[in-house]
Order: sequence, then structure tokens, then C-alpha cells
Amino acid sequence: MPSIPVVAVVGTGVIGRSWVQVFIRAGCQTRVYDENPDQIEKALTWLEAERAITSLVSVHTNLSDALKGAGYVQESGPEQMEVKKAIYARLDDAAGPDAILGSSTSAYDMSEIASGLSGARRCIVAHPVNPPHVIPVVEILPGTETDPEVVAQTREFMTSVGQTPVLLKRYVPAFLLNRMQAALIREAVSLVESGVADVDAVDAVIRDGLGLRWALMGPFAVADTNADGGIREYFTRYGQAYKNCMDQLGPTPSFDAEMIERLGRGTDAMSGNAPRSETLRWRDRLIRKIRDLKAADPRP
Repeated sequence: MPSIPVVAVVGTGVIGRSWVQVFIRAGCQTRVYDENPDQIEKALTWLEAERAITSLVSVHTNLSDALKGAGYVQESGPEQMEVKKAIYARLDDAAGPDAILGSSTSAYDMSEIASGLSGARRCIVAHPVNPPHVIPVVEILPGTETDPEVVAQTREFMTSVGQTPVLLKRYVPAFLLNRMQAALIREAVSLVESGVADVDAVDAVIRDGLGLRWALMGPFAVADTNADGGIREYFTRYGQAYKNCMDQLGPTPSFDAEMIERLGRGTDAMSGNAPRSETLRWRDRLIRKIRDLKAADPRP
């Protein structure tokens, strides 16, 4: 059972609608608000296609009505600081005094978003992985004024709705997941740009190589299994080789329009121009199967 039974989702784009699915799947009464009614219609159509329990969803055209009675609010508005600050000012004014105000921001510091708000103590980052209804990790990051009890309640709530909360000890731009993702994408683009390999080859070494291990374990746990003596032996033996490789990693690649188009042609060729919607359904289906396998056969 969810630890907070009534929630609100503000913003119903790709991330917001996925959050709605997370909450109603867990049995939460979910109140939905978006300034764009067309966006809400798209979200409801998507939820119905996902066979979601839409009877638990109520749509509101007034923000105050949407927040009424909600113990937790998930903001998923545009990723622009001034927009976030304006939304949070409205949320802080309209939400009940004990409601937690969580943000899906993928890069911003809650200390800045909530700066000057009387309710800064109940504001917190809850950044999901896209799409959160399929991938469970949520990065939890308090602001400098966030109440430790709000942090504990947010982690408890996320666990109760089937997510995996990961607590950050301090703010760093882009948090954990996107920083590590950016590091990999940086090198992937550089390898293509410099002519070392094509798009499919770069994807293949992740898709059919590293990614198979990473679906089970992170980089440190993988290193711990790469030598009989574990991570200490592995990094003692290969630490210098890793350092030499790290020192050779090139500068940030261009990422201009020509490079993006080059990457686009490569991914089009990999997909055979299949509809992206089919790829998304296949991705979600396989991720669910992987999660089921991991749950049925947990790590010793």
C-alpha cells in the first residue's frame, strides 16, 4: 500500500504521464493538472493504451483544486529554472501545509528552485529515469532547507509505490545518472566523430557487451566480479591501464547539426526505419522481463 494515498501530478508530458501510471498502479488517488488541456488528453489516451486504472485519476483545470487533499505532489513542468521557480511558488501557495513538493527536474538544485519560499522545508528533487513506470530508480536530492523528515517520507513513499529511491549527499549538476550517461555519450560521439567506429558498432558494444552486465550490476560490482580477488585485485592489476585510457579520452565532441544528423542516419539504419512507437513498446516489454528475472533470481 502507498504510504501517501492521495497525490497530484502537475505537468502531463512524457514524464508526468508516466508518473501518473506509477501512482495509480500503486493504488494512489491521483489528481492531475496541466495548463495545456491538449496535453492532458494525450496523457489520458496514452494511459488507456497502457491499460492503466484511469478510474483512480481525476483531471482538474484549477491548480488549487488539483492539490486539494494531496499529501505528495510531483512537478514535471518544463526544464527551465525560471519556469520551475514560478511553478514552485504557485505550488507552495496552493498545496496543503504538510504536502511534499517533489520535482522531476533532471539537473537543477532544489536549493535554488525553492529559494525564498516559505515552504522550502517541504521541497525536494525526485528525479526519475525515463520512463519511471518501467524503470524504478528515482534520485532523491534535498535542498539546503529541506526538512530531513521530508527526505525520509519521500524515500518511504517512493519505495511504497514500487520505485527505487537513491539519495544524493549533495548537489552536483545533472545528478548521478545523467552525469554517468553524459560521460558515456561523450565518448560514444567522439568515437564516431573521429572515425574509430560507426554508430552501430558503438551501440553494439553496449547493447551486446557492457549493457548485459550493467543490467545486473553497476561498474563497481562488475569490477568486483572481474578478478578472483575482487575489486581490490582488479583495480590494483588494471588501475594504471584504466588511468592511461582515461587520460586519452578526448575533448567534448562537436554535437553540431551535421554531427546530430550523422548520428540520426546511423540510428535510422539500425532500426530499419521501424516506427519509434514499436521500439518503445519492445523496450518497455524487455525491461519488464529483465526486472522479473532479477526479482525471481536475486543476487546472492
